[in-house]
Amino acid sequence: MELILKKTVDTLGEEGDLVKVKPGYGRNYLIPKKMAVLANKANLTLLEQEKAVIETRREKQRQEAETLSKKISGSSITIQHRAGEEEKLFGSVTAADIAEKLAELDIQVDKKNVLLTEPIKTLGEAIVPIKVGYQMTSDITVTIVPLETE
Repeated sequence: MELILKKTVDTLGEEGDLVKVKPGYGRNYLIPKKMAVLANKANLTLLEQEKAVIETRREKQRQEAETLSKKISGSSITIQHRAGEEEKLFGSVTAADIAEKLAELDIQVDKKNVLLTEPIKTLGEAIVPIKVGYQMTSDITVTIVPLETE
């Protein structure tokens, strides 16, 4: 089944791309969520007319991603968390915790874009990739320190 993407889908392509997908995926997911339309003559001519607008939108997204990448790259955050013996945490540091700490630094990142393979469960430093958009990621250093109790 051939479709024209109306939105960028990470696993398929970018907005305006012509892609081939399995019929069930297109019919049951992409089309109902308005992420794609059928690649018929009418939609293809409409796509040709909107190419310039789509390219302008892509360029804007690319610039925003580069700006955010420059802002994030090389930065580090420190998170205090309760810890027990052998530097193990009570609980763990999750993507939501990292996104919240970045928000305190005026860097707005959705927790879905914090690419943790698994939650951090020990004290120390960890390099965490953050998806900034337009197929770009930036790394930040997360330092986990024990919570000082008074």
